[in-house]
Amino acid sequence: MMDKCKHIGRLRLAQDHSILNPQKWHCVDCNTTESVWACLSCSHVACGRYIEEHALKHFQENGHPVALEVNELYVFCYLCDDYVLNDNATGDLKLLRSTLSAIKSQNYECTTRSGRTLRSMAAGDDSYLAHDGAQAVLRNQDRMFTALWHRRRAFMGKVFRSWFQLTPSGKKILEEEKRWEEEEERRDKARKRRQERKRQLKEEMEKMPPRKSSRLQNQIRMSSKTAPSMQKASQNVESVAELKETYTSDEVRLKKISDSPIKRRPTVTPGVTGLRNLGNTCYMNSILQVLSHLLIFRECFLKLDLNQTQELLATAASGKTRSSSKHPSVTASTLQVSENQEKGKGSSSVRRSSLSSGLSGGASKSRNMELIQPREPSSKHISLCHELHTLFQVMWSGKWALVSPFAMLHSVWRLIPAFRGYAQQDAQEFLCELLDKVQQELETTGTRYPALIPASQRKLIKQVLNVVNNIFHGQLLSQVTCLACDNKSNTIEPFWDLSLEFPERYHCNGKEMASQYPCLLTEMLAKFTETEALEGKIYACDQCNTKRRKFSSKPVILTEAQKQLMVCRLPQVLRLHLKRFRWSGRNHREKIGVHVNFDQMLNMEPYCCRESLKTLLPDCFIYDLSAVVMHHGKGFGSGHYTAYCYNSEGGFWVHCNDSKLNMCTMEEVCKAQAYILFYSQRLTQANGHGKVCPSTAESQQHTELADCSVESSSS
Repeated sequence: MMDKCKHIGRLRLAQDHSILNPQKWHCVDCNTTESVWACLSCSHVACGRYIEEHALKHFQENGHPVALEVNELYVFCYLCDDYVLNDNATGDLKLLRSTLSAIKSQNYECTTRSGRTLRSMAAGDDSYLAHDGAQAVLRNQDRMFTALWHRRRAFMGKVFRSWFQLTPSGKKILEEEKRWEEEEERRDKARKRRQERKRQLKEEMEKMPPRKSSRLQNQIRMSSKTAPSMQKASQNVESVAELKETYTSDEVRLKKISDSPIKRRPTVTPGVTGLRNLGNTCYMNSILQVLSHLLIFRECFLKLDLNQTQELLATAASGKTRSSSKHPSVTASTLQVSENQEKGKGSSSVRRSSLSSGLSGGASKSRNMELIQPREPSSKHISLCHELHTLFQVMWSGKWALVSPFAMLHSVWRLIPAFRGYAQQDAQEFLCELLDKVQQELETTGTRYPALIPASQRKLIKQVLNVVNNIFHGQLLSQVTCLACDNKSNTIEPFWDLSLEFPERYHCNGKEMASQYPCLLTEMLAKFTETEALEGKIYACDQCNTKRRKFSSKPVILTEAQKQLMVCRLPQVLRLHLKRFRWSGRNHREKIGVHVNFDQMLNMEPYCCRESLKTLLPDCFIYDLSAVVMHHGKGFGSGHYTAYCYNSEGGFWVHCNDSKLNMCTMEEVCKAQAYILFYSQRLTQANGHGKVCPSTAESQQHTELADCSVESSSS
């Protein structure tokens, strides 16, 4: 419902307007009397969208937005696409409703389909009795006319279908329908054959003795060398059992598989696991999905778990130092998932080949496919690194279609108090706070009691900390140029994301402006790196003040200057934060709803300092799109977050909407209203100097992490 509609103006209805005459309360196109809407800008009367949509067509042709339903007295605005509750300043809608209510309380003459007029009781009782017989005749004629109209319409439809079947397009449609019917009949026959086969196998299995374990079957095979008849019987048992497993339905399969993740076979695509919304936690779910789909970040936390290290430090702090062998490295659930991962490595290539058939992740119909974390963190030591490790293992194990991340949420509440509760939060702020807390946790764990931590674990923590510090880290060159002497002063500033502002002409949240003039991402980057003139003479140039002594009483020379920001060190993953929310008033932030056009590939060379990066190869400036975080809604304190993520395991894009995950195309991703963009560097700077072969640094970090994990497991 619209509380305030801007399109309700002053109503000026003529005396002969259709809305004031009940005889005209029918659609002028199809002559129906159901859901009749009268235009408040002209005398047009038509049916609503649930009949033939003639009122909507009138709006599309003439642009008259406001209409009134003559029976229920509802007012609808087609521009707002909603019902209207407010009135104009003069109260015309209230007056019109009272007038129509007074008109409806009386009886008037009605017009039949044939054009004849039936008199009503308003003409007086005597006239009504005098014309009683005439009214009955007219009603009978009206019914005959209606029946004749339907009969003619049926005949015309039959003639038209007969003629259409003789045309080339009609023949093509008939062939397609015939082919579809044949395919449907073939599928029905195949379905019946499968059901019959299942029934036969079920009867055979009921007659067969219970299946023995593999150890007993091996003993039977060894003893069957002297008894060929027993060998044939065992082969029959195995073949029937394999056929039964092959043709078992999904329901029977779910009953056979235990709830334990050790026995669960891979049934979903790795990484295609939804995160349930626990109450306005869409901001957290979208960021966790993006981080889990960044290959370097995910591989680090799949190898590292700080649970064992934190237990060692806790016992050392309490004076009860024990050997590392007495402490479990991970929780029971984590061990189960890790065993599942190792068991499923052999079948990963088979799963990748079947990705074209579609995804099986996301919200599942079966409750057995959902993993519900405990209400409290899974470790007695609250650790975001441990929760990321556990959550990433579950999401990329291929065993679960949906996860309820209660442990992760409660850990965030305890370690980041600003996000405690179920209020609406900003995804960009949550990402910055989460990475900051993870970095602090790794630094603290690595520096406390280093003698108690195994060398392999210390090396692994150092590697992960290096990745967390450098994956988003870049450097900006802030260059100030004095306009008096043309002296340039350079300052290096670190950054972890680039917050890009919209140009002034896009600072409008109107629907027409947002749809007609899309903004370019390259235009926003150019605005970020453009030369900006400082207002007035406020810059104290070092070169202009060289002749002035340090302790001289002469005033400092201030000159005019200009400033420019350029990228002098490129990060491995470039985060672009589009500043869609701007302050409009003292305590109100409104959203800039302009669509931003971005491409799958981004060239950062025009926005870099060429003197600092002149030794890099051209491919070092090329970035590929990895993820997009979107904000749906109109305001800062409301709305919904979703994310588009690129699944590197399967080579496809996934739309992550909390528990719902859908495969999508690159065209759909580019149409999204982006809020945060993640671009991965195609060739890192470590391998881009000179004429080095384009082997990315990701592979080096993966090998180092793998070596560390092997050492930790061996120790």
